[in-house]
Amino acid sequence: MSAGTALIVGTALIVGASRALGLGLATEYAGRGWDVIGTVRGDRRTGLHDLAEASGGRVTVESLDMTKPEEIDALRERLAERTLDLLFVNAAVTRGNIPVGEVPTEMFVEVMVTNALSPMRVIESFRSLVAPTGTIGVMSSRQGSLALNTRGGQDVYRASKSALNQLMRSYAARYADASHTLLLMCPGHVRTELGGPDAPLTIDQSIPGVADTIDRHGGEPGLKFLNYQDQPVPW
Repeated sequence: MSAGTALIVGTALIVGASRALGLGLATEYAGRGWDVIGTVRGDRRTGLHDLAEASGGRVTVESLDMTKPEEIDALRERLAERTLDLLFVNAAVTRGNIPVGEVPTEMFVEVMVTNALSPMRVIESFRSLVAPTGTIGVMSSRQGSLALNTRGGQDVYRASKSALNQLMRSYAARYADASHTLLLMCPGHVRTELGGPDAPLTIDQSIPGVADTIDRHGGEPGLKFLNYQDQPVPW
């Protein structure tokens, strides 16, 4: 935790927490004393299971493939009696750096459904479980910024993150009277399977800043697009 960041604890639901950035965020919040509910797809063992076993009951694992609406509904029912202080959706797939004219339709649909539509379905389903002054966040990307796209590349991934940002803006307008903090978080260029081995940041360099930024803006209604250093990202 960075200096000047207040100590905050609560309950977090982190969707997509089996590995990489999602697992890093679950680990970070558990280390800060939060109760963490993390989701994984399927029944295979993941790093989240190891974290849960070592957490003394602070971390629990739930199964969710958020591209399947029936699984979203089932998890919502299982957690119906919980109150969430943080709902954070971490989702990203990319299928290579292919010019959009060469992208198969099924690939375009898969990326858009996973990166844009499914996170919003989760948020719409779980928003009523979030405390009135709680936070709803999604993992966005610098590549979702229209203003910063001066080089092109990664066409469909960029488009999916831009779509996610736009959908969150529509969500914020639709629920303008709500007091939730809404965050689009940019973790920076991180050394993951998606970010590549030459990315300048490690997960351990990015995620504490992501969590600090989330915590720092808790209780501030409205939508912000911020990076892991708590700097605004151009739309």
